[in-house]
Amino acid sequence: MSAKTLMIQGTASSVGKSIMVTALCHIFHQDGFKVAPFKAQNMALNSFVTKEGGEIGRAQAVQAEAAGVEPSVHMNPVLLKPERDATSQVIVLGKVARNLDAAQYYNYTPDLLKIIEDSLNQLRADYDMVVIEGAGSPAEINLKEREIVNMRVARIANAPVLLVGDIDRGGVFASLIGTMELLSEDERNLIKGFIINKFRGDLALLKPGLAILEKRTGKPVLGVIPYFHDITIAQEDSVYLDEKQITSANDSPDIAIIRLPHISNYDDFDPLEKQGCTVRYVTSTSELGNPDLLILPGTKSTMADLIYLQQTGLAKAIVHHGISSVPLIGICGGYQMLGKNIHDPEGIESQSIIINGLGLLGSETVFEREKTTTRIKAKVIANDGLLAGLEGLEIEGYEIHAGQTKGQNCLPAFQVTETPQGKTDYHDGAVANGGWILGTYIHGLFHNIGFTHAILNRLQERRGLPPIASIPLNRQEQYDKLAEIVRQNLDMDKVYDIALGSNHD
Repeated sequence: MSAKTLMIQGTASSVGKSIMVTALCHIFHQDGFKVAPFKAQNMALNSFVTKEGGEIGRAQAVQAEAAGVEPSVHMNPVLLKPERDATSQVIVLGKVARNLDAAQYYNYTPDLLKIIEDSLNQLRADYDMVVIEGAGSPAEINLKEREIVNMRVARIANAPVLLVGDIDRGGVFASLIGTMELLSEDERNLIKGFIINKFRGDLALLKPGLAILEKRTGKPVLGVIPYFHDITIAQEDSVYLDEKQITSANDSPDIAIIRLPHISNYDDFDPLEKQGCTVRYVTSTSELGNPDLLILPGTKSTMADLIYLQQTGLAKAIVHHGISSVPLIGICGGYQMLGKNIHDPEGIESQSIIINGLGLLGSETVFEREKTTTRIKAKVIANDGLLAGLEGLEIEGYEIHAGQTKGQNCLPAFQVTETPQGKTDYHDGAVANGGWILGTYIHGLFHNIGFTHAILNRLQERRGLPPIASIPLNRQEQYDKLAEIVRQNLDMDKVYDIALGSNHD
């Protein structure tokens, strides 16, 4: 029997579609359904590697985890990763298909519809329920004829739609009513109710507006979800970095992360905040200060972002910190930048064939057409500095990179021992300056709590402060908290009626 479907669309980007799908996936899972998330097309720089080595949006991996199932490329068959010059890398079923600008991509979308429909049908054959996420707004009238992620998918799936609006931005009633006005009659008929997200204040003051909204549209408000701060779930959009609050404590490490223009996989650093660190995303030398740890994160456009560092003066500041023995970690693109130079002989990222790196590691990177996407298990190799005393410690993570980096007189940081294809044996990363500079391709490094706790206590030791207590990372607990908030504030009986039909048991 084909799975039931429910779709979450929004009045705009970043109104809470992803988090609502995550919550519903976990609720349906708690209630005994075998459920899968689905997003036909995702545009995101936060990505994840499935067990079979396919790249999908990080949000769909989170939603799958909340649903208690293994992520699959069918949950996000089309992933767009924005690059420089208004182009995107188009990833289809987990593998790079081509690089296109916006006009070229929209000419390509008809070819993707069959792939999207096949993936959706695969999920519907394997699961009881599929919770589908839209993108942006279904009322983007300039794109409606070519979109492949909102109402077109709702029709393919015959999915009832819940429309989410963000009240924290202001104008939620105008955005919900305006969206409905711009939809065709058959599209309005697909929408079965509204969810208002990120509410702060007295609900009684909102109720007159809710009544007018329902009368004006003929659609029920199914719930008002309160704004919450204390749930740690990986975010999809970089808008999150604009909205996040910095919390600091004098007795915990101060960590500065360079906010690159094309920063990717910044959820790598969520566990650092969970451990009580001050985590700052900086964009200028004036913001850099004197951190206990400086991090160069991943990026989708290494060469463009390296030029950005040089133009803003951040490159010089990073080098100064590095040679001054301020602990410095570069991950993926950040690791590539730490080396002597980067070669791009095939023009994969830039018209420049070679560009100088920061020179803090004696390594060189060459970009290649074939992209490495794999999960890994590894062990720490004995070193001084940040990795002192961690020899043999096992970690897990994943690699997503087009370049291959080779060290010249560099000590490796990790020994990779296993991938999903079986046992293996190769080195990853490099260390320099007595072990206080570390580069690696491994994403998810800080999600290894033993590794992270040891690194943070090395920083505490340098400051002459006592060790900090390790705080366990329990993602299921976070999903439980999210589900409880949504259950308390969303009419789940009506949601079930909409998703399963009013005659469900």
